[in-house]
Amino acid sequence: MKLATLRVDGSTRAVRLDGDRLVDLGSADLGAFLSQDDWAAKAAAVDSGTAETYPVEGADFAPVVPQPSKVVCVGLNYKNHIQEMGRDLPQYPTLFAKFADCLIGAGDDIARPEETSEFDWEVELAVVIGKPVRRARGAEAEAAIAGFTVLNDITCRDWQFRTREWLQGKMWDSSTPVGPYIVTPDELPGGVRPELEVKLSVDGEVMQNDNTGDLLFDPVALVEYVSTVVRLNPGDIIATGTPGGVGHARNPKRYLTGGENIVTEIQGIGRLENTVAEEGAA
Repeated sequence: MKLATLRVDGSTRAVRLDGDRLVDLGSADLGAFLSQDDWAAKAAAVDSGTAETYPVEGADFAPVVPQPSKVVCVGLNYKNHIQEMGRDLPQYPTLFAKFADCLIGAGDDIARPEETSEFDWEVELAVVIGKPVRRARGAEAEAAIAGFTVLNDITCRDWQFRTREWLQGKMWDSSTPVGPYIVTPDELPGGVRPELEVKLSVDGEVMQNDNTGDLLFDPVALVEYVSTVVRLNPGDIIATGTPGGVGHARNPKRYLTGGENIVTEIQGIGRLENTVAEEGAA
């Protein structure tokens, strides 16, 4: 299944993709929907012939989960990106966080803050959690994965490297598009360890193009590791890291200055298409 959170008449609705229609699942958003027991069976059981539906064409997607209890991000998780950043392969995942206020929808403008001159892109496969887990292992960690979505971990590099901790470069308001859909593992090659092409382009020029098979720590391993530290709740997001091709690692370096069109896409899941706008310009 492909699930999303749709903006409708000043509110939001959880929906399921059914051909060229989005079928209302009876919840305000996917965070609320995923908190239900047996959410997958309930989603599949909704009859598109009787439920309210909305057209896919022109759909205004909210962040797939508008208010996750946490967004955990992984740095340096593609082998080639680790090498281009001049680092050794890590023994453990490098973790940092984002907040719900960072997240925007699949077609929303990315807010470029005036305080940065090193605004960068990062295509990422993101895991969405479907059941509460703590210290999950093996099959329990696999079962906790509701599905996968697309995330662009936009980063202020000058702020990221002000200190040895990365958080302040990663947590800027209205900077991180995520969506448009959560795709359940049964629809993807590799299931909970999918092997998918990831790609990002800026104004039509491909900047990143890789496969999630290059991940050092796969999605199941990340659920195991993160849930050791903190409980994971339905709707929580784990961004699995980015491959090579970021602007900061190029020679010469390249950054987003405003007005660019960024397309972030993952095979079998969908695409984000966002314009970089000066914060407050819209």
